[in-house]
Amino acid sequence: FSPGCEMVRGAAKAQAQAKAQKKADSQNKHGSQLEDQKKGLKLICPACKSLMPSYKIFQAHHESKHSGPCPTEEAIQASG
Repeated sequence: FSPGCEMVRGAAKAQAQAKAQKKADSQNKHGSQLEDQKKGLKLICPACKSLMPSYKIFQAHHESKHSGPCPTEEAIQASG
């Protein structure tokens, strides 16, 4: 083997590593989604203070966890 071949392979290896690092960086730059998740939680259950993304989900939560009539969406938003 000639020394020139290893230099070419070494250059290709370095390029492949740089490309792989760039790809890994682009996939990992998105970070945490916790802030976006908090923005989506709009309703607060008056009984247990749980956060809900929609009134439909709140109704299901209230029926399964709490007794009594389910508050209206307007009443929940006014209290929150």
